Amino acid sequence: MKEELNILIQAQYPLIYLVTFEEERSEQAVEVIAQSVKPQRRVFTWTSTKGLMDYSQTGGANPHNTLSPEAALDWVVRHKEPGIYIFKDLHPFLDNPNVTRAIRDAIAYFRGTDKTIILMSPVQNVPIELEKEVVVLDFPLPDLKELNRVLSRQLADSRSKRISTEAREKLLKAALGLTKDEAEKVYRKAQVTADRLTEAEVDIVLSEKKQLIRRNGILEYIDEDETIDSVGGLEELKRWLYQRSNAFTEKAREYGLPQPKGMLILGVPGCGKSMIAKTTARLWGLPLLRLDLGRVYDGSMVGRSEANLRNALKTAESISPAILFIDELDKAFAGGAGSGDSDGGTSSRIFGSFLTWMQEKTSPVFVMATANRVERLPGEFLRKGRFDEIFFVDLPTTQERQEIYRIHLLKRRQDISRFDLEQLAKVSDGFSGAEIEQATIAAMYEAFAQDREFTQLDIIAAVKSTLPLSKTMTEQVTALRDWARQRARPAAAAMADYQRMES
Repeated sequence: MKEELNILIQAQYPLIYLVTFEEERSEQAVEVIAQSVKPQRRVFTWTSTKGLMDYSQTGGANPHNTLSPEAALDWVVRHKEPGIYIFKDLHPFLDNPNVTRAIRDAIAYFRGTDKTIILMSPVQNVPIELEKEVVVLDFPLPDLKELNRVLSRQLADSRSKRISTEAREKLLKAALGLTKDEAEKVYRKAQVTADRLTEAEVDIVLSEKKQLIRRNGILEYIDEDETIDSVGGLEELKRWLYQRSNAFTEKAREYGLPQPKGMLILGVPGCGKSMIAKTTARLWGLPLLRLDLGRVYDGSMVGRSEANLRNALKTAESISPAILFIDELDKAFAGGAGSGDSDGGTSSRIFGSFLTWMQEKTSPVFVMATANRVERLPGEFLRKGRFDEIFFVDLPTTQERQEIYRIHLLKRRQDISRFDLEQLAKVSDGFSGAEIEQATIAAMYEAFAQDREFTQLDIIAAVKSTLPLSKTMTEQVTALRDWARQRARPAAAAMADYQRMES
């Protein structure tokens, strides 16, 4: 990105929009570029509180009466020397037609000159009047090289002047995805907590990092204690995941394998879709980030929703390889392609941005999405190339129900020999995994209230008193099965073998 910014400034592009939270780090990068190009340029910064300031001078040279954007832009036009003018947080003023007109006038005066305006803001808000004039760039988060400099400075001020190469690498990777300021604070916290920085403090850095990721309310860092063996059945889906457990390693790249893009898991509610997504992170040894698309939407400011999504995806990419988990994709993007009348097109833009990112991303971020209502999903999601595979999770078979009972009973009792799993599986025909678990818990509550151990008959009674979703929503389940029969891969081994024999 810095090379691109350098080229744009040398090519006399008059208007650049730099999307970033890191003002100081971005300004330093612009100053380096300004001193390296020919002719050299002076850098000025503008804020609504201080007006225009000369960046290179301590205290800054403050031209009179430049607090308003229009006055500052007028001064910029009249200033004869080559320069770069950084306007910080101008986005709230861009709804003012006088400000957009002043920017367009400045652009007209800048043609053929060595003057550039940079709009610097964490929120991307480009008025339609400027769309043909502006170049939008995302200022990247610090890479390992920059984080290494931050860590080295922190080590110089601490007791642990030297650490092993392995410890340094772990501390650096733990901080990926943070801004420079956040990384400095995290390293200081680890040092204060343990009085030194070593490999043992990686957990402190990771713990703080999780809090920083959660702070934006859009991405959530998930820790999952369960393993994939805690999911009953779905052997075909598990086999697919086991095959790709080393897909993000350098060895896989040397072999010539592309990085997996993602998978979509369709199916009946309560059949283990979300649990598979969560336990895959542990199987692959990757961080799991949940993207809450409901929190992406923010009507408080034009462009805020798009900025929320862009920042979330940027954070996910910065800590990759990682798994990005989107639960109930059908609810998040239902009707997203045609929302122009209902929300001013925000949903359409979010939908389009996410599709473009999925198609063009090169970072090792594996998108794991689940959905219950396939008819609500826009057709663009189901096109080949968006996901590596689409799996269908049906209601568990008799054998799978036995396995589900075994898993849930073993979680609660060491000895389950007194239970007839085959009988339990038969009486719970049409039950999902979640319904089987709830029936088991209901049986335990019944026995606990009577101060005795729960039995086979308690579970059977709980099952018979429950009306499963497969009966209350028969039409929906049937329609989903009909759609998936020709369009999705069965997650259960028995169904996959049957389909292979049919073909």
